[in-house]
Amino acid sequence: MTTAAPETIYVDTKRLSCDGGGGALGHPRVYLEMGGDDRVECPYCDRLYIYDPKKSAEAKAPAAGSAA
Repeated sequence: MTTAAPETIYVDTKRLSCDGGGGALGHPRVYLEMGGDDRVECPYCDRLYIYDPKKSAEAKAPAAGSAA
């Protein structure tokens, strides 16, 4: 049985860092690289990072009708 990742984040780069978010409540910053894969999981907080430039851009774009 597989447990789902607590959080899935779509990114537009295969090299990234994770500090767990939450400022002082996070964890030490770790640098992660996907290599030939399109996903990597943080060994501290289990966040799942997925390489998908299109979904990453959609997540960063302001929602329609929101004030800029």
